[in-house]
Amino acid sequence: MNNFFKKNIIFIVIIAIIGALFLIPGLKDKLQEQFFPVATIKSATTIPEADYDIVLRGINVPSTNLKNLHNKTVFLNFWGTWCAPCREEWPSIQALYEGKKDKVDFVLIAMQDKEEEVIKYLKENNFTAPVYIAESPISENLLPKVFPTTFLLSPKGHILKKETSTLDWNSKEINQFIDNVVKK
Repeated sequence: MNNFFKKNIIFIVIIAIIGALFLIPGLKDKLQEQFFPVATIKSATTIPEADYDIVLRGINVPSTNLKNLHNKTVFLNFWGTWCAPCREEWPSIQALYEGKKDKVDFVLIAMQDKEEEVIKYLKENNFTAPVYIAESPISENLLPKVFPTTFLLSPKGHILKKETSTLDWNSKEINQFIDNVVKK
């Protein structure tokens, strides 16, 4: 019996890996996202170009329209100063912004907030990532149901990543994912 395992160890390991892919929920998607980001992009949901038409009043940057960023990679975050989980993830978003602002356009939209509260929050924490307040309706495809909600959008509007909770946005995994999918 011991000789059988020695001769077939590679075959047994391959069968175990294939079995794990089918038995462990989400493992296949995690591995695909990590090692084959192009496949992830091809199967991603796409945001229609019309949904990018959101007038944005700049808080710490000039005002713009999200449609001006349609052909770029966009980190789109919906947050509020009133939202504890949003405030919790802000330091990691700021760190990601500082490291990736040359590869990704950042748009952080303060929702259900007063401009003076947003300005105060940014100043108190020395945050410089671009913050806006939406001045036109946001489509159902992008409108958050919970806060924070964050999208990483490809230049063609594919949702590369969507997160509806707090995340360490400056983690090694997120930085590697962005490096793998963004060529700028």
